[in-house]
This record gives sequence, structure tokens and C-alpha cells, in this order.
Amino acid sequence: MEQRDPQVAGQIPRLDLEVRALYNAGRVPEANSLFDEVVTKVSPGADRWVRSAVLVNRAVMAWRLGRIPLALELAAEGWTDLDAERSDSPAVAHTMGSLGYLMEGIGNRRAALDMLRLSVQVARRAGNTDVLAQCLQRLGGSLNFRACSGPPAAAPAIFEEALAYLDEGLGIVKDEGHRRALLGACGRSLAGVGQLDKAEEMGEETLRLSLDAEDLWGISVGNWVLSVVRREQGDLDEARTLASQAVTHAERINDTSLLLRFSTELADICQALGDAQGEAEALRLSMRASSTARETLQEGLGQALEQRRVAVQAQRLAVAAQEAAARDPLTGLANRLGLERAAAALLESTAARGRVPWLVLVDVDWFKSVNDDAGHATGDAALREIAALLRRECRADDLVARWAGDEFVVLLGDTGPNRDVGPNVAERIRAAVDGHDWTMVLGPVRRPTVSIGVAAGPAKLDQLFAAADMALYRAKRHGRNRVEVEPSVDEVPEIVSGN
Repeated sequence: MEQRDPQVAGQIPRLDLEVRALYNAGRVPEANSLFDEVVTKVSPGADRWVRSAVLVNRAVMAWRLGRIPLALELAAEGWTDLDAERSDSPAVAHTMGSLGYLMEGIGNRRAALDMLRLSVQVARRAGNTDVLAQCLQRLGGSLNFRACSGPPAAAPAIFEEALAYLDEGLGIVKDEGHRRALLGACGRSLAGVGQLDKAEEMGEETLRLSLDAEDLWGISVGNWVLSVVRREQGDLDEARTLASQAVTHAERINDTSLLLRFSTELADICQALGDAQGEAEALRLSMRASSTARETLQEGLGQALEQRRVAVQAQRLAVAAQEAAARDPLTGLANRLGLERAAAALLESTAARGRVPWLVLVDVDWFKSVNDDAGHATGDAALREIAALLRRECRADDLVARWAGDEFVVLLGDTGPNRDVGPNVAERIRAAVDGHDWTMVLGPVRRPTVSIGVAAGPAKLDQLFAAADMALYRAKRHGRNRVEVEPSVDEVPEIVSGN
């Protein structure tokens, strides 16, 4: 759930905050007019992380105003300068949280949750309580929605996790807008774990504070929380009234994610009451919101955002031809040249620490059928998705590269005392690809898996690659979607199989 963006170290311009306030008050035409004034105003001399925060803040606002192409352009430019893994800047934490919200709206929910968790990590390092409170609210609110829409048996544990984040946020929050958002999200988590009295208190406080502030977003959420409480208490008539009010206010601010969630729950309440007319109207609203979200997805906005980000990054790196030549433009990973340039230093430093390096060679199964059945553009999207999974399953210091076509290489240097780190990383990669939801990227096309060969030893890159290639050949021959390990000179590692 999203309420408003924090004023990061006082750097979010005043007019930007006024646009958000107008939008949350339901004054959408005025918000649009003011947004036209502010959208081109970013100080070129600003700190690059603060500049990213301003740009992504505006991208979120453009998204909520329905200005999709502009949202993508702003997000891509703001994203390019981020280095969240190494940052302790509150501006970076804020920006990652905004990107998480944006990815949630686009429909890339797994990437959204990863970004929201990362935003909390960066905010903790930054030590800025205002930003941390907002990042905690976003993460907790997103988990609430997953609990509501997922399998009922899994919901209590997800609500408990959300509640821990939201309780922490309430303990440190200072800004009243952030407090209203945290109260509403926390109330929903409490209702989800059966603490109805506390949930009712928080829902009522959210509603009271939001009415005083003329905050339609908070009014909508407050009514939703109270509707859930009344439904759990068996007062379906009151639950229906409150859910209707939640839907009405979500409509006024054109918040598709709120409208979809609230109208679906209103339809369920009407069905329980035998109110066929109310159920039909709520379902129409739900279908309309779902259709909007689906049409947005069908436009390929998630893919477009990544493509635009890479395009902006490539443009900025054009002046550094040598560095650009070592980067694969499709996936953003190092290419073969980049791997060969960096491998020597990594292997040398690994040997100096008395460690044994591992090379993981990944080949995509059935990739030709993806290109043949769905086209090369879809095949490219699948390769980008696999590259993202590789980055997710590897550490920041691991060297990840696209070797050629549908073949990737991971070089693990600082392996520590774990002598099975190579096979373990390989198995994580195999499982991540095998378990990935490919629906948005591939539709009905047969999903890809990966075969992986692994090798270790105090050797040069070409020797490690040759050994891993032999293991990869065995993985292909033995049925694909598996990991095979090539015995090193010193010992014979245990084979790890995905079957």
C-alpha cells in the first residue's frame, strides 16, 4: 500500500509534495496541472542520489496520474544512478522503495518485493528514521496484499511478518502522513492475525486522522480495515457499508491496486449477504480494475522499463567505450570480453587468500523452441529474466557474465571455508529458474530450464571453463535441468542433481 513519499533529507521539492497532496485529496485535475509545472525541474547540480530520488518520486506520481510513457522515462533515468547494494544514503533507500511501488503497479511483484526489502536494508544502514519508517510501511503494506490474495493457509504467517515491520515503523515514525499509512497497514495485519480489538482501534484512528487531513487514501484504507474487522465479527451489513466507502474513496483517487482489492472483498461480503445487485456492481468494479492492470501488463511496461533503463545507461556509458565493450547490452551482465578481463585478477586474489575458485557454466534448455514458438523478442526477454535470476542468486562480488547466446558463466572467487559453494550456488540457480513464474514473459510457451556444469581448482579461466563444459555436457546428456560437477585434480566432489 502506498500513501506518500518522504521528504528525503529535505530535498524533495515543495511543489512535488503539493502535487501528491492534491492527488491524495482527490483533486486530480489540479494535480495534473501542477505536475506539468514541476516535471522538468530537476537541479542539474544536485547530488546524484537525491536527483534519483526526485526523478523516481515524479515517476510514481506520473504513473498514478496515468501518464505511463513519462513515468517510464523518469524511472529509467532515476534508476540508472543507483548503487543500492553499497549505499547508505537515505535518498537511495527512498528511491528503491518508490521503484518497488512502481514495479508493484506494473505487475512485476517478485521484483517489487525484492526492491522493497532492499530499500529497508539501505534505510537501516542510512540511520534515517523517517525514510526507514516509510520503507517499512511500503514493505509491510505489500505483504498485506500478498496475504489477502494468496492461499488462505499461508496468510497468517505473511500477516505476522508484515506486522513486525509495521510495528517497528510505528515505533519510530514522526511524520503524520507516514503515521496514518502505518496505522492503516498495521490495522489490516492485526485483523489478519485475529487481533480484532487492536485492529479496530487502529482502523478508527486511521480514519479519524485521515478525515482531519482530507486524505482520501487514508480514508479509503481506514474504512477497509474496519470493514474487515466487522466481517470477522459477523456484522456483514456494517462491513458492506464500510467496504463501499473504501471503494468509493479509492475510485476518487483512481488507485487501481486499492480498488481491485477492496471491490473484490466488497463482492464477497455482498455474496454472503445474498445481495446480488451489490455483488454484481462490486464485481464490475473489480473486473474494470483488473482489466486496467491486465492491459497495462500487456503493453509490456515491465520489459519497457528495463529496456529504457538499459538504454539510458548505455547512452551515459557511450563516452567510456572500453567499459561499454565489456558489457552485454541485452542483459547488462559482463560479456565474454568483460569476463576475461576481470577473471585474472579475481583468480589471483582468490589464490592469494588460499581459496579455491569455482566456475559455474549455465546453459538454457529448450531455448531454441522459445525463439521458434514465441519469437526472438520474447527470447530476449527470457534471457534478461534469467540474467536477473543469476544476479539474485549470486553475491555482489561474484563475476556473472553472458558467455554467448544462451550460455552464462559465474566465477566464484571468495568461497570461504565452504568447499561445496560452487555446487550449492549452481543448484540455487537451477531451482530458481525451474521454479520461476514465466507466465508474464512467455505466456503458454514451454518454459525454459537450465543445465549446469561446475568445476573447481587452482587453474586458469580456460582450464576451468573446459572442465565445467565437460560437466555441462553430462548434465545435457542425463536429461537436462540438473547440475553436474567435474571432479577437480584434488578431490571428487559429490554430484548434485535437480531430478
